Amino acid sequence: MSIATMILGESGTGKSASLRNLDPKNTLLIQAVRKPLPFRSSEWRPWTKTNPEGSVFVSDNSATIVQAITKTAKEIIVIDDFQYVMANEFMRRVTDVEVGNAAFAKYNEIARHAWDILTAASSLPDCKRVYILSHSTTDDFGKTKIKTIGKLLDEKIVMEGLVTIVLRTDVINEHHIFCTKNNGRDTVKSPMGLFDDEHIENDLLAVDREICTYYQIGQSA
Repeated sequence: MSIATMILGESGTGKSASLRNLDPKNTLLIQAVRKPLPFRSSEWRPWTKTNPEGSVFVSDNSATIVQAITKTAKEIIVIDDFQYVMANEFMRRVTDVEVGNAAFAKYNEIARHAWDILTAASSLPDCKRVYILSHSTTDDFGKTKIKTIGKLLDEKIVMEGLVTIVLRTDVINEHHIFCTKNNGRDTVKSPMGLFDDEHIENDLLAVDREICTYYQIGQSA
């Protein structure tokens, strides 16, 4: 069973930047939205059928993403801008004339597609780690959670409930960090003893090493 981790945060708070120390030779980055990486990234080359050793694959289609994460030989998989997998599908269908049950069925289908990805992310071989980067949102009661397309989808699925580890980005004194402890107003969570500190550097390589050590991935039991 693979380890799936969510990294949640507002735009510009260091989610994509946290990839900067990962080795692209051992990482598959799936971008729901094609965009340049926010660090020097000449070694992060596109994955194509003629370049299967590439590290960057662009798709917001859930079936395509599931196929990519199940077939790649790379041990680290990052899905960036996960919220756009849901939002882009919603926007493509926003002009569809759907009434009654059909209108609600649209949200069920979008929820199912997100569920497919999250379920696949936790169902890979034991050596695999999947990091799902997504925007966050704060509701009227001050609760911060993963950003979706609204309450109708949230009623179908609690996405954070499908993973064991949820970290949240923050910026403190101009320093970009990951929050590892729940503050009572967010969905952050991590296994007991995985992280000693409440705040750690936004370094996905360091997080990956801690996870591998904690779960003895790549180590003899």
